[in-house]
Amino acid sequence: MCTPARGNNVKEPPDLIAEMRAAHPPRLYGTPDCETWSVRFSPDGTLFAWSMGYGVIKLQPWPLSSRDITSSAEAGRGGEKTFNCKFLVWALAFGPCGSSRASPSRLNKAKQDLLLAAGLHNGSIQVWDTVTGYLRYTLNGHQAPVRDLLFCPNGSLTLISASRDKTLRVWDLVKKGSNPRVLRGPNHWVFRVSISPDCSIIASVCNLDSKVHLWSLRSYTLMKHLKYEQERTMAACEFSMDGALLAVASYHTHTGWWMDLWDPYTADLVTRVEDCEQCGYRSDNLLTSLSFSPVGLLLAFKDYRALQIWDVERDQLVSDTDHNRAGVVCCAFHPQGGVIATGCRDGHVKFWRVPPIVPSLRHLCRVALRFSVSTYQVQALPLPKKLLDYLTYRDIPTQKIIYCKEHHA
Repeated sequence: MCTPARGNNVKEPPDLIAEMRAAHPPRLYGTPDCETWSVRFSPDGTLFAWSMGYGVIKLQPWPLSSRDITSSAEAGRGGEKTFNCKFLVWALAFGPCGSSRASPSRLNKAKQDLLLAAGLHNGSIQVWDTVTGYLRYTLNGHQAPVRDLLFCPNGSLTLISASRDKTLRVWDLVKKGSNPRVLRGPNHWVFRVSISPDCSIIASVCNLDSKVHLWSLRSYTLMKHLKYEQERTMAACEFSMDGALLAVASYHTHTGWWMDLWDPYTADLVTRVEDCEQCGYRSDNLLTSLSFSPVGLLLAFKDYRALQIWDVERDQLVSDTDHNRAGVVCCAFHPQGGVIATGCRDGHVKFWRVPPIVPSLRHLCRVALRFSVSTYQVQALPLPKKLLDYLTYRDIPTQKIIYCKEHHA
């Protein structure tokens, strides 16, 4: 079902590992329903799933074999599976999604019963068995397309869904999704959702309300809003690996994009990354996706100009690649780092090599502490201000402008 990019004699970037195309290319550029709206690696990194457009999901082993890259692959060949959902697939999520803090029994169960959830255009969620390839069950309740899905990163079968019907739902798949919790409040389509690593907070963004909604996953109530003064379209949000930072992507068609790092506990804006001043006026240069690396403090983000990876701790760009304007709409790091996958509007998937970054020992200590200690608790400790600023990420620049190669300062 996938074929390699070939035959145009275009020199590929050196950090491009592989590129795959759907077997049925779009009839015209911009034709709807062919987009790759979601790409995901399994929690252990041995499987890769992507929505191929036209309601089809491809599941294949990782790393890719030479056959996957150089020849057309038939359904079921070499451990691959193809799921026909019959409706456009907006979102994918593997679960249970165990973290390093999950209990060994939960982690072992996660390996045995790995599921793949798919959010569809008709508002339903299909849950597939990755081993047998069978459809386990279908979750109904949303009245509009399901735009995002995430399993709680604690090894449980709790699934969070975000929909254009202006709600989020919390499903317990142990009970086969019966009687889900419904979170209401937004007045616009809910586009993206993220769950803090300790499973205490849900962050969600809508397309037009210029704020971030923070929900309690323990009481299922709205905790607070992170508000913006200027009108903007919200594109994505994601917690860092320790939950101490929340990255939020937004844009305005006349002024470019912003990427903000918030403290979810205090609602303080820690730093703001802005689009190139010379390119900010471009109506097509919009930030479409972002993702924190599970290794180190790397943040990948993609606009219509390039895929860039920012080392937040060292305050430097470590990668600037994929300079075509095919329109990447999603990205995901491999759980062990080293690779990032991107999905495009034309149905392509690309795999990029991530520069090897060794996290500093002090950062690892900060992550271990901040995983379970809030900003307020850290600030109450009798520590020097410089150390407190480091532990609360107040030592990084408060503002940064990302210049493109053409206008590099």
